[in-house]
Amino acid sequence: MSNQRDLIQAQALAEELRRFAKERDWDQFHSPKNLILALVGEVGELAEIFQWMREDESARAASDPRTSTAVREELADVTLYLVRLADVLGVDLDDAVRRKLKANAEKYPVETARGSSKKYNKPPQP
Repeated sequence: MSNQRDLIQAQALAEELRRFAKERDWDQFHSPKNLILALVGEVGELAEIFQWMREDESARAASDPRTSTAVREELADVTLYLVRLADVLGVDLDDAVRRKLKANAEKYPVETARGSSKKYNKPPQP
């Protein structure tokens, strides 16, 4: 039941973004290329927040009063552009994510991947 609820929320967000763009006559600007470039820009803004942080600081970035608002806003921007891009391309993002998670589970079985950051096609080092 939870999976169905999540799908409805993703669809609702895509519909809301579609309506938002249409009301502003922005569909003309929302080509896949433009949306990808906007998405990359927003990921860059998110990366900029973390750029010179120590590892421990980065783990607290979403709760640190100095960075929490910016982290939330940039994550939201990334999500909005990603959902909009998927909608414009006609990609069922929920289905794509579920398929990718299944494929990753097959590539990285728990028994061989647990505790390792090695790519699936790289043999473990002794």
